[in-house]
Amino acid sequence: MNLNTSLGILTTRLIIGFVFLMQGIGKVFTWGVENMYKMDFFYEKYKELLPDFVIHFTAYYTSYIELIAGALLVIGFKRDYALYGLASVLIIVTFGHGLTSPVWILSDVIYRAIPIVVLLLLPREWDVYTLDNLLGKKSSK
Repeated sequence: MNLNTSLGILTTRLIIGFVFLMQGIGKVFTWGVENMYKMDFFYEKYKELLPDFVIHFTAYYTSYIELIAGALLVIGFKRDYALYGLASVLIIVTFGHGLTSPVWILSDVIYRAIPIVVLLLLPREWDVYTLDNLLGKKSSK
């Protein structure tokens, strides 16, 4: 295995993992999910478009997936499941932005989607610096 390939994948996984982990920490521990849910950019923006329970569920789902999956990516444990969870968050965010405006700032999603897709497309075996590998598992699934 080429060292540059291994370190490139590690760097990609750590950066996207920390991006989502820090977002999750902010939403869960700094703001609090219930407070974040009530903020203008969340509830107020969608209250006329979606039922309250959908908005409420989305606030909790996205916040906790960002926190948990971000942490899992950083340590390299259950990597693929973490990537699936984060991809689902980005799909939800893309749908939500599209509901409120047909044209919106794509950087909210695209810069997070690219590393996730890259990690999903590259062979799992190339991501060698993971807790899964340390524990001797053949696969993160």
